[in-house]
Amino acid sequence: MESANITKMSEIDERSKRILWAIIESYIASNGPIGSRTIMKKYSIGLSSATIRNTMADLDELGYVNQPHTSAGRIPTERGYRFYVNTLLKERYFHINKKMFQQLADRLRAIEKDINKLLEETSKTLSAFSHYLGVATAPKEEEIVLEHIEFIPHKKNKILCVLISKEEMVKNKVITLEENIFTQSQLHKITKYLNNIFNGLTLREIRVKIISQMSQEKVICDKLINNALILCKKVLELEGENMFYAGQIYGACNLPDFATMQQIKELFRVIEEKHFMVKLLDKIAESDGVQVLIGSENIISEMKGLSLVASTYNDGRRTLGAIGIIGPTSMNYEKVIPIVNYTATTLTQILSER
Repeated sequence: MESANITKMSEIDERSKRILWAIIESYIASNGPIGSRTIMKKYSIGLSSATIRNTMADLDELGYVNQPHTSAGRIPTERGYRFYVNTLLKERYFHINKKMFQQLADRLRAIEKDINKLLEETSKTLSAFSHYLGVATAPKEEEIVLEHIEFIPHKKNKILCVLISKEEMVKNKVITLEENIFTQSQLHKITKYLNNIFNGLTLREIRVKIISQMSQEKVICDKLINNALILCKKVLELEGENMFYAGQIYGACNLPDFATMQQIKELFRVIEEKHFMVKLLDKIAESDGVQVLIGSENIISEMKGLSLVASTYNDGRRTLGAIGIIGPTSMNYEKVIPIVNYTATTLTQILSER
């Protein structure tokens, strides 16, 4: 079935492409069905209303547009948007607003030293510049690179651990022991030992190294080193889900840009289901470049009336997370795709300079 669909896509001639482009461009602007007379008057296609109408009927039959009711014009389908993104947009040059992109970069570079604030500002900036909803995920905990770890006596049998990453993320965790067995001097030695052997490694690499070290007899015989590894192992039993940031729905997001109240409700449900959004953006992080998920292509059922344009960002060595914009399926892809691409590139440049 899918191969037949791909064949149909390749059968669209240049006239049909121009009319499909006109339908989608008009629908993005008006959120209403488009008739043949509107296309004839608004676009210089050089075809009669009857010819346009016949071509629209062909596009309807192929599944690129549909007719809400008999007397209405056509509106794009998900298949139509997919062809628009995959083919029609790639056949044209994206309009680059250099002034807007410079403003975007300036906003991010103003707070580039704190990655949590940087990503929070990224989501807000994506919202502000697109008028949809910007989202971002922080680096996965297992990919965080250790800069320094510190153990501090807390109370009774509890120890406070402070973990600082090279990405300047700070994580605190209170470890509860069966009994108070460590003095301040011992904790200081443990801290020094762990920083010497684990500095510069990712948390995932540290976990692997701990397992390897603890399996060695000479380590088991050295009580201090063994206790150090046990403490570090407890610290690395983190929650495992990276932070999720969402831009402002009000103010920066222009709710009238959402075609229906149903899409607005779906947007709110998506924000409430942060766990699913993290899973979705993690899926995006498995591939490079800008990706566009339209309607039912999303793995979250609440996003069936929405689209996501997203991209990964990295630090020059490895992928850290993903950023994106959520909007209606009728979002302005021609504007949004360059914004997401430029923002991901800017984030990567900032994090690569550290």
